[in-house]
Amino acid sequence: MYEAVKKLAKKSFPKQLLLKNELFLRKILAVSYRGNAVCCNICESKLSHFIYLENGELLCPACGSLPRNRRLWQQLGEQDLLRGNVLDFSPSRCLARKMRVQKGIRYVSSDFVGEFEAEKSHDITAIAEPDDSFDLVICYHVLEHVDNDQRAMQELFRVLKLGGKVLIQTPFKEGDIYEDPTIISPEARLEHFGQEDHVRIYSESGLAKRLGSAGFSVEIKHFEEDLKFGMKENETLLIATKPK
Repeated sequence: MYEAVKKLAKKSFPKQLLLKNELFLRKILAVSYRGNAVCCNICESKLSHFIYLENGELLCPACGSLPRNRRLWQQLGEQDLLRGNVLDFSPSRCLARKMRVQKGIRYVSSDFVGEFEAEKSHDITAIAEPDDSFDLVICYHVLEHVDNDQRAMQELFRVLKLGGKVLIQTPFKEGDIYEDPTIISPEARLEHFGQEDHVRIYSESGLAKRLGSAGFSVEIKHFEEDLKFGMKENETLLIATKPK
């Protein structure tokens, strides 16, 4: 039902109008989901259930958060990472709204392809920021889109302060990284990499190795399912730290 309404709204109304009125529309939608069975840790809404999307994701009707957004917010709090200067690539709207009102941080959001609301339009392979600028960089579901990912990792390392961290998530597979620069059509990329604009599928160890080659120390974290907050099982997060 939700998917059908979403498609109808996109077809009937301009994108900018929907974005401008997103919170108002979600407030109306969330009324029918009130309850105490589950909770969104981003907007703190108590719900009867999350919206189950066709792709298996659990969407918060009140703020639009997905499981990976809620997990990221949880980790930012648990590890006390929201401090100083924060750079967020391709930010989710629900988290960007939350970040912009956080005290004690300078939040910079960036979107290179015009799909997200952001203040900057940084090319991740040539970030227009000074060396040693940021305490934290969020790089969620970005690197699998980047042709020269090793250059991007070098840039992430450059703009981080000593001791700074990059939080990274991508789709993963077993074995080695799978990439082929001759696969360029959207149809072929969908078949080989799982999405029309992806250029590779990482393995956890392969991505960690590339990050290590750029100078990072890397921690791989795995998480279990959390039904209360609608977080998925077998989720992986890489934390790349610029050594002091």
